[in-house]
Amino acid sequence: MLVLVAPGQGAQAPGFLTPWLELPGVAERLGEWSDVAELDLVHYGTKADAEAIRDTSVAQPLLVAAGLVSAGQLFGTPEDFARRVGAAAGHSVGEITVAAATGVLAPEAAIGFVRQRGLAMAKAAAVTETGMSAVLGGDPEAVVAHLEGLGLAPANMNGAGQIVAAGTAEQLAALAENRPEKARVIPLKVAGAFHTHHMAPAVATLEALVPDLAVQDPVTAYVSNKDGETVATGQEVVRRLVAQVSNPVRWDLCMETFQRLGVTAMIELCPGGTLTGLAKRALPGVKTVALKTPENLDAARELIAEHAASAGTDSSADTTAE
Repeated sequence: MLVLVAPGQGAQAPGFLTPWLELPGVAERLGEWSDVAELDLVHYGTKADAEAIRDTSVAQPLLVAAGLVSAGQLFGTPEDFARRVGAAAGHSVGEITVAAATGVLAPEAAIGFVRQRGLAMAKAAAVTETGMSAVLGGDPEAVVAHLEGLGLAPANMNGAGQIVAAGTAEQLAALAENRPEKARVIPLKVAGAFHTHHMAPAVATLEALVPDLAVQDPVTAYVSNKDGETVATGQEVVRRLVAQVSNPVRWDLCMETFQRLGVTAMIELCPGGTLTGLAKRALPGVKTVALKTPENLDAARELIAEHAASAGTDSSADTTAE
């Protein structure tokens, strides 16, 4: 069974969209989405520096646009997606990418929603200087207890020996000085304590957008960050998208669900690498492809042909988008 995943904030890098613009139709599509977001996605994906794309209000729509561009090269329609993909999940803002890929939201609606999400979270983050750090290694229970002792929240339980701590700058500085036993601490390129109570003001902003969203049920199993469970209705997906802004990401439980469903292969949308890296440690034997540049598309198509067929789906149709 093939699983498709979409990365979260911090996966972006300066210029990462440049090679994708060489593909037919991509520049035009990004131009249309730029109008929706009132943000020059082409500029930020090609010419902007690391500090500019670290801005939450920029990074989030940029990541969703990049993920959808790469998905569009593999799957022509939601129906095509449903025939080939057994389950899908996104990490944090990547859940919005997957909501669009699975047909819950139209791409334009997803771009508009994520732009407002980024602006609201950036505003919430500006109240207090906050951030996030990855804690690698150590006993998970001991790490969580250590974080809570410092006033930090375990915002992302990523599995494979990785927990992301979130809190104030002072609390993160204390963590850097006082690491959990047998663990490393790496500051992340994000501008806020996402998925914690610090983001609570953003929830009301997103709730106000929901009545205007046209929502459909997902065309394949949608695995939620909240608890790793599959969600069958579009309305419930959107409800969870709103709530997850201030709730922890349980990517460890998502991977457990992939395993329970019988995952044999995983494709990570652009800018890929983080989630396939976790899968290599937590899901041994699962074949992975990370879409970093268009050069990775052929390998992804081969994986789709092999593993969509093994799930009993039609692998004979064209795998490129219009």
